[in-house]
Amino acid sequence: MIDLHSHLLPGVDDGARSLDQAVSVLHTMAGRGVTGVCLTPHLSAGDAVRGVPEAHDRAYERLMSRGTGLPALYRGAEVLLDRPLDGGVAARREITLAGSRYLLCEFGRLVTVETVSQAVGRIVELGLVPLVAHPERYGCCTPGAVTRWRAIGARFQVDATTLVSHSSRGTRARQLVAAGLADIIAGDNHGDERTMVTGADMLREHGGDLQADLLAVTNPRTILDDGDLDPVPPLALRESWLRRVRRLLQGDDR
Repeated sequence: MIDLHSHLLPGVDDGARSLDQAVSVLHTMAGRGVTGVCLTPHLSAGDAVRGVPEAHDRAYERLMSRGTGLPALYRGAEVLLDRPLDGGVAARREITLAGSRYLLCEFGRLVTVETVSQAVGRIVELGLVPLVAHPERYGCCTPGAVTRWRAIGARFQVDATTLVSHSSRGTRARQLVAAGLADIIAGDNHGDERTMVTGADMLREHGGDLQADLLAVTNPRTILDDGDLDPVPPLALRESWLRRVRRLLQGDDR
C-alpha cells in the first residue's frame, strides 16, 4: 500500500513534533504493509509559488538520516486553496506529489460548491491535476457535487479512517466510495495512529478487494508514475443494524 497524504516531516506543521515520533510512526506503517509514504506538509496557496520552505528540506534530510526500515519516502505538499493559485505554481513540481502533475489540495471547512469548482478549474488551467484531500470534511460535498468537480478535472482522496466513522463525515466518505467517486484513500497521519490500512481492511470486509487494491495500491502508484488513474467501481457497503441505530441516535456532525 502507498500512502500519499501524511504530516510526518518532523516539526514543520501540526503533524509529527519530533524526529523520533515521525520515525516511530513510519516504522509502524511499514509493519502494517505500507511500502511508500508521501510527506505532504501544509502549505498555503500564497506560499506555494515560492516552492518548498528551507525548513522542510532540513526536516527531510533529518528524516532520511534515520531511513533504515522505513517505507519509501516521497515528497509533496497539501496546499490550502485560500486564494487563487499563482501561475508560477505550475513550474513548482517540488510541491506536487512526487513531482507528478497531481497537486494535493484542501479548502476551508465552509467552502461552497462554486468555490471548489473555480479553484479546481484554475489548477486544471495550469496543467496540473487537482487531487482534493478529504472531501468528506466539507458539508457541500455530495455525490452530485463531486461528479461536477470530477467533470472539471478534479480527483479525490478520502481519509481511510473516516470510512469507519459514525459521523456525517463518515457517511459522506462512504457515499463517495459506494458511488465510485473516490480515487485513492490515505491515512492523513499527523504523528498519530491513523493509517490507510483501516480503510483498506474495511473495504475488504465489505467484499471490496478490487476497490481496496485500486484505492490503496494501484492508483497511488499511478500517481507516483504520473499516469492516468483507473476508475474505481462502485461498492455496495453493508451497514449493520447496530451501526444504523447508533448513527441515528448520535446524530452528530463531526
